[in-house]
Amino acid sequence: MPWVILRSLICCLAVLSLCLPPEAAAGKVDFNRDIRPILSRNCFHCHGPDATHREADLRLDREQGLKATDASAIIHPGQPDQSVLFERVSSKDPDLVMPPADSGKKLKPTEVNLIRQWIAEGSPWSQHWSYVKPQPVKTPTIKDQSWPVNWIDNFILSRLEAENLKPAEEADKVTLIRRLSFDLTGLPPTPAEVKRFVDDPSPAAYEKLVDRLLASPHYGERMAIYWLDLVRFADTVGYHGDQDHHISPYRDYVIDAFNQNLSYDQFVREQLAGDLLPEPTLQQKIATGYNRVLQTSHEGGVQRKEYLAIYAADRIRNFSAVFMGATMGCCQCHDHKYDPYTIKDFYSMVSFLQISMRTST
Repeated sequence: MPWVILRSLICCLAVLSLCLPPEAAAGKVDFNRDIRPILSRNCFHCHGPDATHREADLRLDREQGLKATDASAIIHPGQPDQSVLFERVSSKDPDLVMPPADSGKKLKPTEVNLIRQWIAEGSPWSQHWSYVKPQPVKTPTIKDQSWPVNWIDNFILSRLEAENLKPAEEADKVTLIRRLSFDLTGLPPTPAEVKRFVDDPSPAAYEKLVDRLLASPHYGERMAIYWLDLVRFADTVGYHGDQDHHISPYRDYVIDAFNQNLSYDQFVREQLAGDLLPEPTLQQKIATGYNRVLQTSHEGGVQRKEYLAIYAADRIRNFSAVFMGATMGCCQCHDHKYDPYTIKDFYSMVSFLQISMRTST
């Protein structure tokens, strides 16, 4: 998949996330959007994944814990007033209310009402969106069939029509080339480039402009900014004397990967363990510089084993955030209180990454 398409799809997903589904527009409660955040902020510390701090043998991060059907049931779908969960979060009795008064947490009236409404609607549960396999979504039907250029526009126009709003007028060609140039290369168009685009009467003028900008070496430089920020790239070590890192070949690898439209799976594989591939190229070995773009101490008195542990923990935090879209940082010291990761998972991942670090260190 071309990088520009991948990035565009990410942007589209962000836009579509604002385009609430018909159920939400009608006031229907969504578990992931409305209920899970309330439980995560207020309840998971004592009734979540961390067995060490779990109380009453109750887990509210799992469906079977929330919706038990035996005598321990805390929810009766459709009957909030008969549900222990609603009774406890809405109680005025300091000895009964949840979260406990001494926890420093308290549900807002709007949050209590959301829980009541959710139970009244049958308490539908859903897994966190990041662990759910994406499914095809039906393209919305719209009234103004002439406005959309592609199927994504239907989602935007559908919401606008639901709110009795109209799309903004299409931008003029000078504005379009300026926006596109900044977006794909980070640079403004030259006067000659603007004139050539404005004077091009072809229906494919915009597509040709996109192709030209994608072919520019500045495209890779622009796209690399986002990735290098994610992997905390820097030219210095970050500790004490802040000595030079000499890691610019890795930066160039990332830029070239975007310009060459390297597939994402290969991009990931080469950075994590390019040196372990069969007959790795010099560029694939350079790609493993990802494992070295972190703070490293050059102080003479550092304890080697201590800092190796510090480096390993930093890599796990970055790896989980960048490649998993989650965080395992909390698991360095204890089972995660909000996500399904344990301290064992953390140190198992340390061992996994050490395989490639043996040769790239």
